[in-house]
Amino acid sequence: MTHPMDLLRSNLSRVRIPEPTNRIYKQECCLSFDSPRSEGGLFVDLNTFLAFGKDYVGWNYERTGNPVYLHIKQRKKLVPEDRPSKKPTLLAIGVDGGFDNNEPEYDETYSIVILPNYATLPFPSVELPEKVRLAVDAVLLAEGAERKEQLAAWTADKKQISSYAMNLQQIDNGVIVPPSGWKCSKCDKTENLWLNLTDGMILCGRRNWDGTGGNNHAVEHYKETGYPLAVKLGTITADLEAADVYSYPEDDSVSDPLLGQHLAFFGIDFSSLQKTEMTTAERELDQNTNFDWNRIQESEQEVEPVFGPGYTGLVNLGNSCYLAATMQVVFSTHSFCERFYAKQSLKSAFETAPADPTVDLNMQLTKLAHGLLSGKYSIPSPEKFDKSNSSSSAINAKQEGIPPRMFKAVIAASHPEFSTMRQQDALEFFLHFLDQVERQNSGSFGSDPARSFKFGIEDRIVCSSGKVAYNRRHDYILSLNIPLHEATNKDEVEAFQKLKAQKISEGKELGTDEIVRPRVPLEACLASFSSSEEIHDFYSTALQTKTTAIKTARLTSFPDYLVLHMRKFIMGEGWVPKKLDVYIDVPDIIDLSQMRSKGPQAGEELLPEADPEDEFQSSRPSANDDIVAQLVSMGFNHLHCQKAAINTSNAGVEEAMNWLLSHMDDPDINDPISQKADYIVDQTKVDMLLQFGFQEAIAKKALKASGGDIGKATDWIFNNPEASISSEPDCLDATTSSTPTNVDAGLPDGGERYKLMGIISHIGTSTQCGHYVAHIFKDGRWVIFNDDKVGVSVNPPKDMGYLYFFERLKE
Repeated sequence: MTHPMDLLRSNLSRVRIPEPTNRIYKQECCLSFDSPRSEGGLFVDLNTFLAFGKDYVGWNYERTGNPVYLHIKQRKKLVPEDRPSKKPTLLAIGVDGGFDNNEPEYDETYSIVILPNYATLPFPSVELPEKVRLAVDAVLLAEGAERKEQLAAWTADKKQISSYAMNLQQIDNGVIVPPSGWKCSKCDKTENLWLNLTDGMILCGRRNWDGTGGNNHAVEHYKETGYPLAVKLGTITADLEAADVYSYPEDDSVSDPLLGQHLAFFGIDFSSLQKTEMTTAERELDQNTNFDWNRIQESEQEVEPVFGPGYTGLVNLGNSCYLAATMQVVFSTHSFCERFYAKQSLKSAFETAPADPTVDLNMQLTKLAHGLLSGKYSIPSPEKFDKSNSSSSAINAKQEGIPPRMFKAVIAASHPEFSTMRQQDALEFFLHFLDQVERQNSGSFGSDPARSFKFGIEDRIVCSSGKVAYNRRHDYILSLNIPLHEATNKDEVEAFQKLKAQKISEGKELGTDEIVRPRVPLEACLASFSSSEEIHDFYSTALQTKTTAIKTARLTSFPDYLVLHMRKFIMGEGWVPKKLDVYIDVPDIIDLSQMRSKGPQAGEELLPEADPEDEFQSSRPSANDDIVAQLVSMGFNHLHCQKAAINTSNAGVEEAMNWLLSHMDDPDINDPISQKADYIVDQTKVDMLLQFGFQEAIAKKALKASGGDIGKATDWIFNNPEASISSEPDCLDATTSSTPTNVDAGLPDGGERYKLMGIISHIGTSTQCGHYVAHIFKDGRWVIFNDDKVGVSVNPPKDMGYLYFFERLKE
């Protein structure tokens, strides 16, 4: 039998010394969630620097012929059993002052393994060839590719130095601020007070949604004077970095390197002040224990952990709860389970993957599916055992969960926001994910699981001539407005508003138990979607002029899984995003038969077709002067404001500003507004829009309007329903066809009755912060998926959802 050293020397040509640019994987298998801590350890290919678990390294050898591997094995160190947990003082994980991960420490051992017989040599060893020693040393010293995604620690908001701090103007008006006894200069508020660092005025802060807080005098003072910086009194101590400084023009908490100097200008000796007020970050921490936080996470319930197939948690990589909640629901659907688990093995995915399987979406989705659904990693972990309450080992047992690092890297590669470590909108991620899956499976309807969410929407537009136009499109979600005026507890809400106003006038604060939230039935939200809507400046090809039209929306097909998005986030006063504080009463079963489109009706006369060039020019509105003026007054560029108004069909200031904020970085944002459609249509781009469900004539008009930009063409179609008139022959002749035929080809369709199967809830003031949690109906019970925590739900927050997932009932 050949000695292992001889085997190694005979295969030295297959060993490479990594270059600085090489991606080195040494913390996780690229086909599974095995790690150096797994029973078999991890094998790093010393040629490709990819890592494999014990059950999978043989597949790599069969595929590549690479025989030499660095075997890494970790064993947990013994630590004191009663290590105390510190109370967090910073909204962060894994950093000083943040939440304690209580991560155990490990001893690491290495060896050289030669396949296929797993001949083993110890490392380190002076007897090993120099090339092998250099290669292994470089691997061990290098920062792992997994670590570069970075992940263990996050902070909610790292303060930036204000651009106004270094040259802040301070007015010598004789103001000397006393060390205590402060009161708002314009009211009787003695708490939540802010000192303006320019003129020394002490004023109360913003009023909260529930009537607590201040009376907005500090922000109103900024609007009147333009004085930019204020510091919250009561947060100033000898540790000036902990003081809460706010910049009104930058609309954020900031750092003021000269704060000591600025305070001294008004006679403040910061070293003698004691802290009496919470900073904004501390108040955010405090809010994390409020009703919403406890209710959605079921923090006050004794949640029984669940283990086994389909009950695997996902480790929070740092603000990745939006991804975790979404993927838990996605892989609870039959379509995704079958495509990436039941009908696709890890080996088959690996065999069809490129040389680097870490960048292949199909491979990483299959890896994630097998990790979540196999049950291999859903076992109680000794490291996660909660010793704080040992009365029930079953209740306190927890699992480690699996870290979706490689999947996140792949799915986020084409998206600048999801590739960051910041919190994201779960809805935007869900849509991006389905788009990527559909692209991967384009041309293969049978194997595209994303289509199980896809459905058709038909807009029926009736102009003042009585003639009708139809616009059809596809979507993955049904986005619903929340009609607060339809609340079922109007009397209680009205009484609460009066109580709130009374308490505000008396300078008192409301108790949490006094707050009343509106309750709106889901049926009212669905009815709002189906209700009639006026379209102004609609160009009628029958009248050859602009007029007012009426639009109604219906569904042309019903998907296997219907996702309802509740529009809880709106633009509030001062154009600040605001979250509606409302309950949605959602039944377990819904019937949407009234929302099915009937298509063109007998005796109905369709609007005549117009020349695409003429119609484009006629339907494209000019910018509304009032909208442009309001945007310009906010400081936006005049040309940009015109484009925003035009591209939102003059729908309003809010819509125009939303468009403007999302298109500020467009390369052509500074180009003059084109007055004619001189773009030559690229048929390949037309074909791409056809795949999205748009009709060819509409796609061509949209591409001309957008200069060939696919994304802008899609926006144009949605923003110009009057131009999106069906040109399908079977739709034009209402007497021969009453339902669309080609538009929804390949989409699932069936009964209109659905059962609630999943909820994604959001905790926080905006989609860009806070936390997401999923609740899923599995095996006859509701289960909470809160990152790596999985347990039987005691009280699922059905009335607090952001996204609701419904599964079609079998007839």
